[in-house]
Amino acid sequence: MVPVAVLCAVGLLVDDRVLGGARIWFKPFKFSVSFAAYCLSLAWMLSLLPRGRRAGWWAGTVVAVASFVEIVIIAGQALRGKRSHFNYETPLDEALYNVMGGTVIALWLATFAVAVLLLRARMADRASAWAVRCGVVQALAGAAVGFLMTEPAPGQQMGVSTVVGAHSVGVPDGGPSMPLTGWSTTGGDLRISHFIGMHALQLLPLLVLVLAALAPRFARLADERVRLRLVLLAAGVYAAVFVLLLWQALRGQSLIHPDGATLGVAGLILVAAALGTYGSLRVPAPPGGPGAPGDGDLDALAKLTR
Repeated sequence: MVPVAVLCAVGLLVDDRVLGGARIWFKPFKFSVSFAAYCLSLAWMLSLLPRGRRAGWWAGTVVAVASFVEIVIIAGQALRGKRSHFNYETPLDEALYNVMGGTVIALWLATFAVAVLLLRARMADRASAWAVRCGVVQALAGAAVGFLMTEPAPGQQMGVSTVVGAHSVGVPDGGPSMPLTGWSTTGGDLRISHFIGMHALQLLPLLVLVLAALAPRFARLADERVRLRLVLLAAGVYAAVFVLLLWQALRGQSLIHPDGATLGVAGLILVAAALGTYGSLRVPAPPGGPGAPGDGDLDALAKLTR
């Protein structure tokens, strides 16, 4: 994926062709970078398995091969000046798109197998274990959004239209879009929830690393129970944001033009996150119930006795 990303970056510099409102090498560049992050994350997660490593190796190999085949087709279609997704223009284009569909299904099923292995695995650090589990499950949900994009958009008909499927909802693909991401600014865009869901695979485990790095400076984070609460809270908030973005896109609403309902739900999620963080950071009372002496009180008593 890294060499493909480099080649696509060169393509962006020297090839000014545009397809569907975007530079033609931008899509293979995005996919190669995303696949690299996805595969590295899964490889690290598989290294945590105490058992089932052989099954994990096969699942990881399927992910790697499926990703490789898909990026070759995407880059090859860019080289030809053709769409890689939703393309039924010629028998060759349709065959390549169908092969890509098969690779997506294989990748999803292999990731599902990894998720099952991780859910059954016992790991020493519970915060890390649940970050990994929640991350891979949410990545599966994010990947599944891609299947929604294959449905015919209004005006498209299977066997008649040369393009069947779309990223956008309520507006045609290729309209006004955000810089860098290419997400629609005039209608819904399923790629947003697709992106957010899939990258839970990196962001939730990254949260564990951040909490571990902050633990020496913040005593409460040294408590494993506090870190576990924060991870579970983050996973829940992340899932709520994912569902909100999917709901917003399905209603044909642009990310940057939310209506009152979207803002209201976003506000509720924010309040829940704030209250949950406050509750998670509260250190449980020491054994003996409220008013029982803690470590500091016991030290003071010892000094007074002496």
